[in-house]
Amino acid sequence: MPTSIDRQRLRELFSAERERYAREHPRSRELHAAADHLFGRVPMTWMNKWVGGFPLGFREAHGAIVTDLDGHDLVDFSLGDTGAMAGHSPEPLMRALTRRVGVEGGVTTMMPNEDAEWVAAELTRRFGLTRWSFTLSATDANRWLLRLARLATGRPKVLVFSYCYHGTVDETFVVRDEDGEARSRPGNAAPAVDPVSTTRVVEFNDLEALERELAYGDVAAVLTEPALTNIGIVLPEPGFLEGVRAACDRTGTLLIIDETHTFSAGPGGATRRWNLRPDAFTIGKSLGGGVPCGAYGLTEELADRVTRAAALGADIVDVGGVGGTLAGNPLSLAAMRAVLGEVLVEEAFVGMEELATTFADGVRGTIERHGLPWSVSQLGARAEYRFANPAPRDGGTSAASSDVELEDYLHLYGLNRGVMITPFHNMALMCPATTADHVTTHQRVFDEAVQTLLA
Repeated sequence: MPTSIDRQRLRELFSAERERYAREHPRSRELHAAADHLFGRVPMTWMNKWVGGFPLGFREAHGAIVTDLDGHDLVDFSLGDTGAMAGHSPEPLMRALTRRVGVEGGVTTMMPNEDAEWVAAELTRRFGLTRWSFTLSATDANRWLLRLARLATGRPKVLVFSYCYHGTVDETFVVRDEDGEARSRPGNAAPAVDPVSTTRVVEFNDLEALERELAYGDVAAVLTEPALTNIGIVLPEPGFLEGVRAACDRTGTLLIIDETHTFSAGPGGATRRWNLRPDAFTIGKSLGGGVPCGAYGLTEELADRVTRAAALGADIVDVGGVGGTLAGNPLSLAAMRAVLGEVLVEEAFVGMEELATTFADGVRGTIERHGLPWSVSQLGARAEYRFANPAPRDGGTSAASSDVELEDYLHLYGLNRGVMITPFHNMALMCPATTADHVTTHQRVFDEAVQTLLA
């Protein structure tokens, strides 16, 4: 029989871990307490998601190790929630940034340089699309690309999957509720318009619902990750993504693939690994090793459609809502060239995926030994456990499996013992600097946390 959790014991253990955290991190606590001029006392409000009452202050990071203000080294499986998938400050990136800022000079100029074409050609080699433009984030890439999709098709709406994540794009904050009705995602902060008016939404892995919504003929583009990631990894069922492509083809709908998180699937992301055929493509933070950047790609055919549509009066060069002053700046491009050319290369993904498999197998073994009703999913170099078994097949089910108390306990237990996973969920990501010893350390701490909880 599955093992049940003693909730009173869970709360008592969490309280003890929180006391230890406060005791062992006085400088981080002082940093937070003194941040009187920061909204929420942090540089970005989501940093308050870190469990423990205050976030760890950061001192330095190298490879797969972060050192906090109190001198504690942590094995970092969060890696900036994918932003540092190349590892912290890899040597090729440091050389490129030093050359760009110190030797050659010029961080932003609004002028092209040779790095732009090199990066675009490499993105074409990896992902297949032939026309690229740059942004400062995947949010920008998605936002601008949705404008271009509506421009090219003349259709007003987009379609997303419930509990998808595409950054802070307004149109994507819509879910299916318990009754199967579309609604603004819980917590959506004061949207300008109800996203139900702009967006159709269905559950991931539900082809019948997708085809029903596309049949209205008003959807410009389906925007999707190849696998959901920010609600826990939800993998596509066999034939689902092929069915999405076919449904888009039948209804004249564009297909946009967002690989910002699923780049973990391999050097060409899930797009290459699963032979996907998007009309457009977005990717963000992982490309630049932590330096702000993003990109969107279009097929030759879609690029031509956008150009022809823009000739009728849409301004895609200046003030039409597509583009930004700092997008495609020399610093970001230097970072992307270094990361793609020397760090996140083909052979690096082999070792990263092997370690993720070891990580997933270890966690799965612990779950099975204790009869816990949990599951583990893996996407290349990324692994995640959920408090549900079988693994959720859609965003709604995955959201319902969340257990905040249990999640907080496991995260804080790890932080207190030198292991850091993503604060938003139970995701662990490997980088080229991650080692077998790092994975073993996590496994030991995870085993201890579960054993202590169930004792």
